[in-house]
Order: sequence, then C-alpha cells, then structure tokens
Amino acid sequence: MAGNKTFTMIKPDAVAAGHIGGILDQILKSGFKLVAMKYTYLTPEKAGEFYAVHKERPFYAGLCAFMSSGPIIAAILEKDNAIEDFRKLIGATDPKKADEGTIRQRFANSIEANAIHGSDSDENAQIEGNFFFSAFERF
Repeated sequence: MAGNKTFTMIKPDAVAAGHIGGILDQILKSGFKLVAMKYTYLTPEKAGEFYAVHKERPFYAGLCAFMSSGPIIAAILEKDNAIEDFRKLIGATDPKKADEGTIRQRFANSIEANAIHGSDSDENAQIEGNFFFSAFERF
C-alpha cells in the first residue's frame, strides 16, 4: 500500500555518538512500527551506489566517504502517511534550521553529519529499502 512504509538510515555520526537508542525511541513513540532493521557497514563502493543520484554533485565524494566511515542502522518503518510524517519527525537537513524536538535538532552535528536519512517519496522508499533488504514490498 502506497504511503504506509518508509526507509530510514541512522548515519555513522549518530551511531558513533551512541544515539541509536534515543533515535529509535523517538521513532517508535511517534507511532512508527519497525518492520525490518539491520546494523551494517557501507563500503565506499556501496555508498556510491546508494547515493548514485548525487554522483555529479560536488559533495558526492565526501558523502560517500562519510557514509562508509562507520556502521549504520538501516530500517523499514510502517505508519499511515509514513513518508510525510517521518520527514517532519526528522526535521530539516540542517539541524540549525530543524524544528525543536526533531531528530536532527536533537542528535545531528551539522548539515553534513545530520544523524539520519529518510526517504523523500514512496518510490525512493522502495528503491532504498530494496538496497538493504530483499523484497521491500514484503514488509
């Protein structure tokens, strides 16, 4: 069903800072159901594949290096209106511009080390979920 699943990734900065529990707690208390989760590492090559859409952008190499700098948590979440609600929950990419109480306002260090990724569309949620999990639509 469109609109009830999203993909998220807790990024290396938040994992290294010990924020996994706090971030997951906030997600679950916001009504999301955790349907799949994986603690894993991205190689520079895999990070490049995941972020291929940004390949021509000047920040691509740095993004790939950052995302392969330590472990991540990949997860599929479920809730009605999942994409929009999750984007509100995580806040603006720049934590200085993120609303009070959002995940990025609470846990991010900078626009580059912004703690968490959230899919921006149903289509991207499926693509991103399938990158880490087999048969995203099964969840």
